[in-house]
Amino acid sequence: MADMEPPDRKPQSDGSEMGWRALGYLLSGIIFWGGAGYLVDLWLGLPKVGLLVGMLVGAAAGMYLLMKQMSP
Repeated sequence: MADMEPPDRKPQSDGSEMGWRALGYLLSGIIFWGGAGYLVDLWLGLPKVGLLVGMLVGAAAGMYLLMKQMSP
């Protein structure tokens, strides 16, 4: 009984949790905004420029969210 930890104590993180979170933010931003750009291209009948622009916007948005979350 003496070696049991209290329930509110969390185990030490090795950093992989933050790495997976960063990867998730970046990939989800690129996929979501790239898909939105692709749909705008189809709707307006434009060449595939919207896909590239959407992917760049998604990458920038993902990096912004990461910096916002990691700042104190």
